[in-house]
Amino acid sequence: MPITNGTMFMPSVLTFIGIPGLETIQCWIGIPFCAMYIIALAGNSLLLIIIKTEPSLHEPMYIFLAMLGATDIALSTSIVPKMLGIFWFHLPEIYFDICLFQMWLIHTFQGIESGVLLAMALDRYVAICYPLRHATIFNRQLVMHIAVGVTLRPAILVIPRLLLIKCRLKFYGTKLISHTYWEHMALVKLATEDVSINKFYGLLGAFIVGGLDFILISLSYIQIFITVFHLPQKEARLKAFNTCVPHICVFFQFYLLAFFSFFTHRSGSYIPSHIHITLSKLYLLVPPFFNPLVYGVKTKHIRDKVVKMFRSKDQA
Repeated sequence: MPITNGTMFMPSVLTFIGIPGLETIQCWIGIPFCAMYIIALAGNSLLLIIIKTEPSLHEPMYIFLAMLGATDIALSTSIVPKMLGIFWFHLPEIYFDICLFQMWLIHTFQGIESGVLLAMALDRYVAICYPLRHATIFNRQLVMHIAVGVTLRPAILVIPRLLLIKCRLKFYGTKLISHTYWEHMALVKLATEDVSINKFYGLLGAFIVGGLDFILISLSYIQIFITVFHLPQKEARLKAFNTCVPHICVFFQFYLLAFFSFFTHRSGSYIPSHIHITLSKLYLLVPPFFNPLVYGVKTKHIRDKVVKMFRSKDQA
């Protein structure tokens, strides 16, 4: 329902236009994203099956890893099907309220992933710096509390974003979104009203979840490195360091892509939109694709179980 020239009341249906400038080749762009999605589903599902069926892996580190795998499956599934619907089946339209729900899912799962990475870093910190107290500190009750906490924190913090959009932003300059999924700042930029409060809460939520987690994870690994370098035996140093390598790889790839997407949304006007949108999709798809490969290769217990599983199938 148009209100003024170029301005409309909150539209009931929005339209994703995909990647601006690359509309003619989007069907081909969808192929690698689909392949990454399938590999992510297969890898993380295998990870969950191995951890669930192997009693020796029912330890805090592997429980957190299972949480990470489940979160990666949910995160990629909340994005890729709609994206492929836009690229391959020309289904760009989506209801406004469904868009809000998708935004809640995406930002919640991102926050859960960040929280799980923090939990894994703290687990490694206690295991390496206080090895004799690890089993006492990271007991089953604490692991359960951490799991509930890292899930509820982003789920609750994202809700005010939805309410601020639904209750404050009534007028929009267009119903076309230059993207393939619903992201907070992508929507805020469409509004023709004062969005300073929305931007402020977006920054506050990003700091409370991602920023604070990044600081705590960094401090944990700094202390871990200090402890490792003071170990008297070279073999002990290498063993301790090797247990942290997968976590460090996952930590860096997650936060580097996250910071790029965060800052380009707010100050990346000089970056072509098709580059920014493509990389923002990679930011959400690379971790689910990358994480099971890293942990499968670098974690000996999981690697051995995978090899054993496939060997038993071949012999059968």
